[in-house]
Amino acid sequence: MTLKTYLLLITLLFQFALAKAQTSAYDFVVAEDGSGDFRSVQEAINAVPDFRKNTTTIYIKSGVYKEKLVLPTSKTMVKLVGEDVQHTILTYDDYASKKNRFGEEMGTTGSTSFFVFGDDFSAENITFENSAGPVGQAVAVRIDGDRVMFTNCRFLGNQDTLYPHGEKSRQYYKNCYIEGTTDFIFGWSTAVFDNCEIYSKKGGSYVTAASTVEGAPFGFVFLNCRLTGDAPKGSYYLGRPWRPHAKTVFINSYLGSHIKPEGWHNWSKPEAEQTTFYAEYKSKGPGAKAGKRVKWAHQLSKKQLEDYTLEKIFNGWIPGQPYVAASK
Repeated sequence: MTLKTYLLLITLLFQFALAKAQTSAYDFVVAEDGSGDFRSVQEAINAVPDFRKNTTTIYIKSGVYKEKLVLPTSKTMVKLVGEDVQHTILTYDDYASKKNRFGEEMGTTGSTSFFVFGDDFSAENITFENSAGPVGQAVAVRIDGDRVMFTNCRFLGNQDTLYPHGEKSRQYYKNCYIEGTTDFIFGWSTAVFDNCEIYSKKGGSYVTAASTVEGAPFGFVFLNCRLTGDAPKGSYYLGRPWRPHAKTVFINSYLGSHIKPEGWHNWSKPEAEQTTFYAEYKSKGPGAKAGKRVKWAHQLSKKQLEDYTLEKIFNGWIPGQPYVAASK
């Protein structure tokens, strides 16, 4: 055996041992090529014991997994970890006007690629996609579970890409990328987007469409985010109220030139101007034009800013810290 062959063999053995050590740290491994415990993500989800009180971690190797996924309410404390955010892709291609087997339109919710109903779900290094294209409402992920966290994930779609749906759901998005056209972040939940890129594609008009429940102290909060895109200058509003008590706040965020000077739209509901709470704090970039915003929008004071900590927004839940379910 030559020295070159010997070194190559040692390198291969090391890589194999490293890969084995990495995957052994997870409860289940999903791989398209059959090298894991399951070939599909849904199979791995189904294998998680119902209402488990410890985290079940599922490692997903790089690949394109075309599956319509459901995480049931009984599958709690599930964590998905992708091998590579660019190459671990969970996708499906339903859309609202598509007909089901009975000839009925699926509707916005029915178009969803991944339903998240279980509490304490988390995901990292994964791309979530609705690949239907610009065909109207087509949801990539709908989230109803509470205490849900996404880290370094991508959400790809067009209209209605990301649907934080649960009225009492608390969600945290850290270092994520979210793209779309009209209302591509919409729903009832309390959701914080921290250091995320929000990418507005051509053919859209509104970044957000919150439907915050009356009396809820927070809706959508964007912290240190970057609003970018390939949309024309002045073609996007920051948001419009899907429901009359919508709350959306941008804090220390960069706004691209695609953001309209007026900032916000009332969805042709003048009465919503009295009940919505749309605000900014120290926006920067070409789309940051505080003096030209609609009169019913707000600029936060330093005193108001004190309320926008994760602990206050999430009412005691600290994302990333272990959650211990109460025993019964």
